[in-house]
Amino acid sequence: MRRAEFEVNDPKLLEELLSSCEYGTLCLIDGDEPYSVPLNFVWHDGCICFHGSKEGRKMDTMAKNTNASFSVVKPLSLIPSYFSNTRSACPATQLFISAHFSGHVESIDDAQQKCDVLNALMQKLQPDGKYDVIEVENPMYKKAIETIGIVQLSPKSISLKIKAGQNLNAERKALLIEKLRERGEALDILSIELIGQMS
Repeated sequence: MRRAEFEVNDPKLLEELLSSCEYGTLCLIDGDEPYSVPLNFVWHDGCICFHGSKEGRKMDTMAKNTNASFSVVKPLSLIPSYFSNTRSACPATQLFISAHFSGHVESIDDAQQKCDVLNALMQKLQPDGKYDVIEVENPMYKKAIETIGIVQLSPKSISLKIKAGQNLNAERKALLIEKLRERGEALDILSIELIGQMS
């Protein structure tokens, strides 16, 4: 990572990011061109897992080349340039948390493993429950389990990046926090917390 001051090694923050972001972007290589797909996902047993049809460009591409990457980003506060008490546009930026995974993708064919991934995805996207747990023996799910494609990306490398004022001196950081407090939006409060954690 070029900007080393933004790199963070914190498994708890990574887990929080992955549980709070509903979708990410899968990047594949289709022949000699890049191919990216935004999709819902779940972090399960140390892998990025997702589901979809067994047919189509995504599955065809993964069958030919298992190299893949996956990116997730959670935007934080937009920082207008005038927060820096200047007329220059240059200080305008955005705070964020992001994670990038590189590794290999593979299909999951075992019915029980499919159920495990789908239940983890449901717990993430529908935490209030109100559905029957997905089980191999449940006739309601038998056809879906057989026909659905489940894929996992096993990461060889993971980078977690947080931009929360680490590049600012104490005076500019204090000014930024003051401006965020004045604006007081929900993302501003979260941004202030992260600025404090990164200090």
